[in-house]
This record gives sequence, structure tokens and C-alpha cells, in this order.
Amino acid sequence: MFASKLQPFIDRYSEISSLLLSPEVMNDIKKMTQLSKEQSSLELLVIKAREYLESKKCYEDNKLLFDDKELGDLAKEENKEIEGKLERLESEIKILLIPKDPNDDKNIYLEIRAGTGGDEAGIFVGDLFKAYCRYADTKGWKVEIISSNENNVGGYKEVIALVKGNGAYSRLKYEGGTHRVQRVPETESQGRIHTSAITVAIMPEVDDVEVVINPNDLRIEVFRAGGHGGQCVNTTDSAVRITHIPTGISVSMQDEKSQHKNKDKALKILKARIYEAELEAQTRENSEARRTQVGSGDRSERIRTYNYPQNRLTDHRVGLTLYSLEEIMLSGNFDGVIDPIVTHFQAEILQEIS
Repeated sequence: MFASKLQPFIDRYSEISSLLLSPEVMNDIKKMTQLSKEQSSLELLVIKAREYLESKKCYEDNKLLFDDKELGDLAKEENKEIEGKLERLESEIKILLIPKDPNDDKNIYLEIRAGTGGDEAGIFVGDLFKAYCRYADTKGWKVEIISSNENNVGGYKEVIALVKGNGAYSRLKYEGGTHRVQRVPETESQGRIHTSAITVAIMPEVDDVEVVINPNDLRIEVFRAGGHGGQCVNTTDSAVRITHIPTGISVSMQDEKSQHKNKDKALKILKARIYEAELEAQTRENSEARRTQVGSGDRSERIRTYNYPQNRLTDHRVGLTLYSLEEIMLSGNFDGVIDPIVTHFQAEILQEIS
């Protein structure tokens, strides 16, 4: 039964290979790009499917030799090895058969905001942002700060960045939520541990065609940009606040001296937030029973604790505990955190599909 489900993917891959060689497709760049992407998305699945079917055939052929006096024992021994291989391949193929998140290949907007904890929360916003930047560097991604609001102690009230690179959304989409930090602040003379919280939001960068906004649904306000302590960054009304009236979603931008540039940045982030809200609504509608929103993250949920005195990082969604917090933060090596989370949510999806 499982093997019969694989042949259509192999047939489609072969069909695409033939189509890509046809003059009609070769002269149509758009069609060629579309087919090439589809072929690329099928390639690993087809490789594993062919390996599975070949192993399955070998397994069935060996069974015909079980009663042979000379080859029976050898065939049985070989089939024991093949059984393990088939089980491994079946698990790998099931993961590859999970419907792909259409946003996985997109760039992301990363938003980190200080929550409870005052200055210490703002300092941790900066620490986590630097750790994500180090992780991005290991992946070859580029990070561009879109907007930042620094506090007076070297941290941030909030920071918004665009992370560009292959797989950025697929790797970071589970980071959305409330992150709690427990540590002794540098300003704490009594050595008491403080608990602070920050929120992380991960939003895919969207094209104009994906989110269409009626200009009449926008309220655009301009005001004078302010710096630290209320001082003016400049003397013109360059800061922009855009509110999407139907949803109430609002974005303010004042980093640029140009009102036009601030408006352009604010509009892009607004579209990403509207798109994210739509994704969350669809997720709740499609699977009300699932508490954790795959691909978006619930900002109200505490997903992770960073305990510095114990050098411990705990992800509460999957019961993961690592005693290598300092190394993770300093090196940006989040793969050991993200991989188990990805595996957990893949298992949830497989269970739902079943």
C-alpha cells in the first residue's frame, strides 16, 4: 500500500524532466522556472522513493528463495538488513510527504520586544537579537535592521529586522512566542535572580500580490521623530504611523529622515503583520485542537526559558532542556534547539494526516 503511493511522484518527476527539454517550455522562462522549482522540490523524495521500491523488490525476490537449500539462509539474513532499511526509508519518506509550508523559502521579519522586567528585559532583547544574528551568519543569511528603539542601558525596547536567506522562515518560524530569562542583572548588588520576559514574532516577507490592501482602509499619520530623552532626530514631520482600520493593526516608523522611506518600510511590515494574522486565523480554523500554531507561533504563550545561573535553556513545548545556554548564545548555534522542535511539529502533522 505504501509503495503504491510513491509511484505517482516518480512519474511526475520523469514527466517534468521531459517537459523541461521540450521547445515549448524552453522558450517560456516563466513556465521553465515553475517546473524547475517543482522538480527540485520532488528530487529528494524521488531519490528516497526509488531506493525504497528497489529495496522492496529485493526483499520480495529474496522471499522466493527461502526454501532453497543453498540460498535460503543467505536470503533470510539479507532480508533482516533490508527490513531495517525499509523502516528507515519509510520514516524519511513520510516526512518528505508532509505538505510543504509555502512560506518556508521566504525571508522573514524578526520582531523582538521587551516585556516585563524593565531594563533587564531590554538588555535581553539585545542579547537574543545578537544571538540570532550569529545564527544567521552561520547559515549565510543577511540581517538588515529595519527599525530599533534603544533603551538607556544598552538594550532595546524593540528591534525589527529583515532576515534574508534560503530557509530563514523554515528554521525560525517556531521562535515566535514569549521568551523568559532568569539571571542576576549587572546592577543587582545583592545577587538576586530576576525574571524578565520578551516577545518574539516571526513573519514571512510578503509580495504585494499576496496581500492586497485597499488604500481607503489605511489611516496614515505623520509626526516629528523623537530620539532619546525626547530630543528631536530632525526638525521635519518624517515619522509615519500607518493603521489598517479593519484589523486595527498599526505600524510606526521613524528610523529614516525621509517620510517616504518611513512610509514604505511601515507599509511592508504592516502587510507582513496582516498576512501573519491571516495565517493564524486559518490555522485555528483548520485545526482548533492544536494549541501551538505551526509556522507562526502564539505570542501569548511562554515557549522558552533561559536560566543563566544554571546555564540551562528549556523549551516548554517539547520538553527540551539543554545545559549549554552560554555556548548557544555566544556562538548562535540554535540548531540543537530548533531541530528537536521541527521534529516534534513534523510528528504532530503526521499524526493529523494519519
